Amino acid sequence: MTENMAKIDTRCVHAGYNPGKGAPRQLPIIQSTTFKYETSDQMGKLFDLEESGYFYTRLQNPTVDAVAAQINDLEGGVGAILTSSGQAANLFAVLNIAGAGDHIIAANNIYGGTFNLLGVSLPKLGIGVTFLGADASDQEIEAAIRPNTKLVFGETISNPGVEVFDIERWAKVAHKNGLPLVVDNTFATPVLCRPFEWGADIVTHSTTKFIDGHGVSVGGALVDSGNFPWDQYADKFPGLTTPDASYHGLTYTKKFGKAAFIVKATTHLMRDLGSTQSPQNAFYLHLGLQTLHLRIRRHSESALKVAQWLQNRPEVAWVHYPGLENDAHHALALKYCPDGCSGVMAFGLKGGRAFDNRFLDALRLTTIETHVADCHTCVLHPASHTHRQLSDEQLRAAGIAPDLIRLSIGLEDPEDIIADLQQALENA
Repeated sequence: MTENMAKIDTRCVHAGYNPGKGAPRQLPIIQSTTFKYETSDQMGKLFDLEESGYFYTRLQNPTVDAVAAQINDLEGGVGAILTSSGQAANLFAVLNIAGAGDHIIAANNIYGGTFNLLGVSLPKLGIGVTFLGADASDQEIEAAIRPNTKLVFGETISNPGVEVFDIERWAKVAHKNGLPLVVDNTFATPVLCRPFEWGADIVTHSTTKFIDGHGVSVGGALVDSGNFPWDQYADKFPGLTTPDASYHGLTYTKKFGKAAFIVKATTHLMRDLGSTQSPQNAFYLHLGLQTLHLRIRRHSESALKVAQWLQNRPEVAWVHYPGLENDAHHALALKYCPDGCSGVMAFGLKGGRAFDNRFLDALRLTTIETHVADCHTCVLHPASHTHRQLSDEQLRAAGIAPDLIRLSIGLEDPEDIIADLQQALENA
């Protein structure tokens, strides 16, 4: 890619892989677990992090690295790694700087799986969490910060509530208190929002969603901005700023500078936890990235049309889509996602849970499935599906209205999607 190719549409197509003379035009799938070297010394330098190169696919693979570089370019970071899932990316973001006895802060409207990871699984490892409303005041955020707090976490557009996170405000509070801000940018993707430009320090993705776009490969990504001054708060982040005995006393910030966080995530967490993305899945992801700029804008345009139609239906109690002018998060959407708010929305029906289920069963084009954010329009009623074990009170405590229906608009003609929703409402 040449230096004048600065527009994100072009970078979606060209970033990450730059073939030379006689090389394959398309990204090769290097389906090999290991790589050959001529001498023992060559291999030894790789294990000592004295040289870069490939020796085992759990840590690095040329196909996987090219796609990680592609996402890193789009987000504007200093480095990225691909993981086996979005959950693994969020886990790595926390474990890379927090351990037993530490504490984190997170917005409470995040994806339910991440909520459970932070609120149920991590406390079993000794990492505490405080959940705050995404609209918490600066004073409330500061009041939740403890001496052992290591990071703050939120989602650009929340799942399933589709609320827009005020990245810049949360970043300022976090930085004032010597903490990095981690933002899950799954729904917005770097085409619609680049959190680093608003002060975020680490970005995660479930690449399974819009970035892949076709529902064929589970994966995640962890991207480092290189902007957080770890050495300035050395006592708070000893894993990055003090010698690592497992690498002969190497100190990441001294050895790798701005890339310290992402190098540690690769050489330490991926080495020990092994949440590796396969070369085949990375290749599928690469294909999705090449059309991301086209797809995410079409998803957004169609979603706005559907949301506008839904809010005028008598059967619909409410609609949450930040692109709507009367949405509570519209002003934040104009700030952070001026080119569109993705293809996901939430709405509620007036008829109660029985009517919700009849409506879902009457859909023909739209698919009932747990997935979201691909080329097929799909729908989910959390109270009846993913969160069916919870009471209405427990659902509300988790930030999910009992009548919430999550609708992910695909790439079909929006008039056909609307027609399907209309017949389902009428037949329910």
